Amino acid sequence: MKKVYIFIFFIFTLCANAKETTFNKALFDKAQSEGKIVVVSSWTKYCSSCASQMKVLDKAKNDFDNIEYFKFDVQNKEIAKLFDVQYQTTLLIFKDNEEIYRSIGETSKDLIYEAIKSSI
Repeated sequence: MKKVYIFIFFIFTLCANAKETTFNKALFDKAQSEGKIVVVSSWTKYCSSCASQMKVLDKAKNDFDNIEYFKFDVQNKEIAKLFDVQYQTTLLIFKDNEEIYRSIGETSKDLIYEAIKSSI
């Protein structure tokens, strides 16, 4: 039983880690006008695959120059509608004011890095 509690605690810690909406339309538009590659990901409460993917994206933000990363709770209907996102763990990449990449579901670190590299 103790192992179950430890597992549940681990999942909650993983899910709560770094989950906050950082998307802001003005900052998104500014980053695009500055010619940055913009990565946007969606998440939802208690989604462990979302938390895992956000950790990869936080690291990618530091590993690549000229990239801006935003995340949002898919329950925020205004942002979800803006990007036509209906699912948690959706990943979008924008370049030159156009969406150039979209994935739905957990995407591996290798695929995320490959998508970012190909957009640079």
